[in-house]
Amino acid sequence: MNSRILIADNDRDTRNSLAALLTDKGFVCVKAGDGEEAIKHVKEDNFDIMIVDIKLPKWNGIQVLEKVCKISPRTLTMITTASATVETAIEALRKGAVDYLTKPLDYNDVVVRVKKMRKLQQILLENQYLKQEIHSKYNQYMIIGDSPAMQNVYKMIAKVADSTSNILITGKSGTGKELVARAIHQSSPRTNAPFIPINCSAIPENLFESELFGFKKGSFTGATMDKDGVFRAASGGTLFLDEVGEIPVHIQVKLLRAIEEKEIKPIGCPSSLKVDARILSATNKDLLKEIEEGNFREDLYYRLNIIDIYLPSLTERRDDIPLLVNHFVSKYNQELKRKVLGVDNETMKVLMNYKWKGEVRELQNVIERAVLLCEGDYITIKDLPPHASMGIAMEYADDLKTSVRNFEKQHILSILRRVENDKNRCAEMLGIGLSSLYRKIDELGVKL
Repeated sequence: MNSRILIADNDRDTRNSLAALLTDKGFVCVKAGDGEEAIKHVKEDNFDIMIVDIKLPKWNGIQVLEKVCKISPRTLTMITTASATVETAIEALRKGAVDYLTKPLDYNDVVVRVKKMRKLQQILLENQYLKQEIHSKYNQYMIIGDSPAMQNVYKMIAKVADSTSNILITGKSGTGKELVARAIHQSSPRTNAPFIPINCSAIPENLFESELFGFKKGSFTGATMDKDGVFRAASGGTLFLDEVGEIPVHIQVKLLRAIEEKEIKPIGCPSSLKVDARILSATNKDLLKEIEEGNFREDLYYRLNIIDIYLPSLTERRDDIPLLVNHFVSKYNQELKRKVLGVDNETMKVLMNYKWKGEVRELQNVIERAVLLCEGDYITIKDLPPHASMGIAMEYADDLKTSVRNFEKQHILSILRRVENDKNRCAEMLGIGLSSLYRKIDELGVKL
């Protein structure tokens, strides 16, 4: 793939000459005459390198550099200036520029430096993927996230892992509660003993007792052999009771006794058996409310909830979404034998602003689908399911006219993508004539 370069310079001759030179060397060049236009290009497209003059109209080079570092961190920037000083060079490098050139430009030197920047970018990408590979290889239960909310989760895991205390993990469905349970087990002295997960919401009510505690041969019709329950299977290790709020009240009494006495009585067995299983449980329910409604025993709640670990939703840690996206892209590249480089800037904004009702699990499914459907190097909005592509992020201007214009543009763009650029269907869905749609597309600058 040819590298894409954005050339931002208010001097037409300079930007045209640079574009012609670098195009001749195999690069794809886009030009901008001021800072505002440069930012617009970066928001709408992906660039490997940006060459920006420090004295641009509307937004100067340093301001453009700062914005690009936030919008597209992977874009490497070279600053050019006709009035070089040590102070401006230092400021540019501190703000994130990787190179600095003075005018008049030596075009041969520009080509050499651009090639070095491209090589540096390839090394950075390779290092990033290598770190992801190493991290994935040595931590199969990886929990992704650097946000303050997730840092609190990591601290709690580290604090409780060595103990034998029972832990209750709370959070919405799809947030990764079992990952936290596995991480606690893997970090504990019981790591070489069994980790036995059981989904309490998937067990029929009449089978709960036998699943938890086991039974003896002949204890009931169909009991043709002895069976160990999950308590005995997890003895010496960890028992994870997922969706613990679904356990029937009459079974909760026996579960409480098993936890307090550290012994169980299988169905049909005349005597109790000692067990040593650490209990980790999880729920997406408000158990205190369930207690008030008589659906959950208060004494069992306090036995399970010695320590509570709350797993935040994606809404509470949106800054982790790019990390999760990159992780899942890498994961499904490997599983699906694809070579997707990542997600383009506009699509990342959509993913950042979408309301993930299904939490991390839903995000994972969306990225798997996108990696499979992606036809280019980067996942774009057309690779997302229609319901997710509606989450396009808009930057609202202060004045009402511009804000309405931006909304209208993004809404038309979203509908066009949903109907795969079928203008007739789009016009029908919008409730306007086809000629009106074409006029809107032209007036608003809608581009697919």
